[in-house]
Amino acid sequence: MQGIIIKSLSGFYYIECQGEVYQTRARGNFRQKKLTPLVGDTVIFESTNMTDGYLLQLLPRKNALIRPPVANVDLGIVVVSAVEPDFSSNLLDRFLVILEAKNIQPLIYISKIDLLKSREEIKAIQRVYQQIGYPVCLNLEELAEQKGYFKNKISVFIGQTGAGKSTVINALDSTLKLATGEISKHLGRGRHTTRHVELHKIYDGLIADTPGFSSIDLREISAAELSNLFIELAEAGRYCKFRACMHTHEPECAVKKAVAKGEIAQFRYDNYLQLLGEIEQRKPIYNKRTERKK
Repeated sequence: MQGIIIKSLSGFYYIECQGEVYQTRARGNFRQKKLTPLVGDTVIFESTNMTDGYLLQLLPRKNALIRPPVANVDLGIVVVSAVEPDFSSNLLDRFLVILEAKNIQPLIYISKIDLLKSREEIKAIQRVYQQIGYPVCLNLEELAEQKGYFKNKISVFIGQTGAGKSTVINALDSTLKLATGEISKHLGRGRHTTRHVELHKIYDGLIADTPGFSSIDLREISAAELSNLFIELAEAGRYCKFRACMHTHEPECAVKKAVAKGEIAQFRYDNYLQLLGEIEQRKPIYNKRTERKK
C-alpha cells in the first residue's frame, strides 16, 4: 500500500492511506542504508491491521527540511513582524531564498501591523513583494482568504522568533492549540521530552503543527546561484551582457540598470549584495576525519 507519513514518534511511523491511519515500524534495512523516514514522505508499506505494519520503501522526495523535519513541502508561510521585533526585509529575503532553493512556494504574512502608528511603509513593502509575485497578507482575515494555496499541499511555517507563528497556526486551526513555547499541547506536552512534528488536515491540505525554523543556513547555496533565487533579479539577469554576471561590478549589467530605473527595489538589491558577500566570505567546511587520513 502507498501512503504519507503524518507523524513519527518513538520509532513508530503513522501513515495515512485512504483516510485511515496505520501504525508501522521501519524495516531493519532502513538503518543499514542510513535512511531516515520523515513526516511528509510518501511511502510503500504493508499492514495486516491498524497497529502492526511495516514501512517498506521511501519514494523519491522533492525536498526535505531539517527544522522542522518534514519532506515534500509545497508551501512555506513566512511570518515576520511589523514591530516587536521590527520588520526586516533582509531577514524576510533570507527566508525567501531558502524556500526558493528548496522549490517551496512562499506565502508572506506580516504580523502585528495593528501596533503601527502608520501602515504606509508596510503597505509599500507589501506592494513590492506582490509585484515580484509573492502573496502578502497583513492580517489573519487576508491569510484565511488565501486558503486555496493550502489545497493538496504540505505546508510549514517559518519566521523570526516572536513574530507570532503559533498565534497564526492556532487561528487557522484552533484544535492545534499551540502554546507560547511552540509545542502542541494535544500532542503530549509534558509527556514527551522530544518535540516531534505531526501533519494535520487544513483547507484540504496538510499543515505541520509546529512552527518551523527561525535560523537561516545558506551553506547549501553557492554565490553563482544566489541571484536566481531573487526572482526579479533572475528575470532581469537574462539581459546582462555576460552570462555569468554577478550583478556587482560587471559592465552592461541589466540588473543594475533595472535598479537605477526603480524597476527593482533598491532594498532587494542591497539584500542580495549582503547575502552574496556572506556566501563569498564563508569558510569552507572540511571533514576532519577525511583530513586526518590524507
